[in-house]
Amino acid sequence: MEIKVLSVNDTQFIKEAAMLLFDSFPHSFPDLTSALNEVYECLETEKVTLVAVEKWHVIGLIGAKPQYGLTGWELHPLVVLKEKRLQGIGSKLVAQLEKEILKRGGIMVYLGSDDENNMTSLSNCDLYDNLFDRLKNIRNLKNHPFEFYQKQGYGIVGAFPDANGLGKPDIWLAKRLIAQTFPKISL
Repeated sequence: MEIKVLSVNDTQFIKEAAMLLFDSFPHSFPDLTSALNEVYECLETEKVTLVAVEKWHVIGLIGAKPQYGLTGWELHPLVVLKEKRLQGIGSKLVAQLEKEILKRGGIMVYLGSDDENNMTSLSNCDLYDNLFDRLKNIRNLKNHPFEFYQKQGYGIVGAFPDANGLGKPDIWLAKRLIAQTFPKISL
């Protein structure tokens, strides 16, 4: 497997990446055209888009766009071919993306991880009530991807209650890419 920067000239890889999005997220990409548009958006000049390629076929896709100048970057999307999941491909894509972001002056990465299908203890409850306690005690009920990101060094930094409908939050995670220590402040 090879991880490479996706280019607008890689027409076959672009089509395969779109198909991967379409197959993996049919609720977000109801047709191949919408998935193709997403891949082309990922290829805009300031953004970073990588593909994992095996035997000349795309098996994974990851992208990020700069926010807050160039210091903060939003990771979106990340997808791995269903048959290739749980083999370390996603972890390798995240690690390579972080290296690319560092090269461009980024110091942190963040992402939203939706809970639209009651996969965590944050769904179907009033997150406006005791949000920080609920975040601190989050439980993964149905293999939600927030734990994958935690294994990559990301921490939960918040949630948007009802972002995807009543009781369907968007869980936000972030990671600092540079080593930095701050003095301890007692409150």
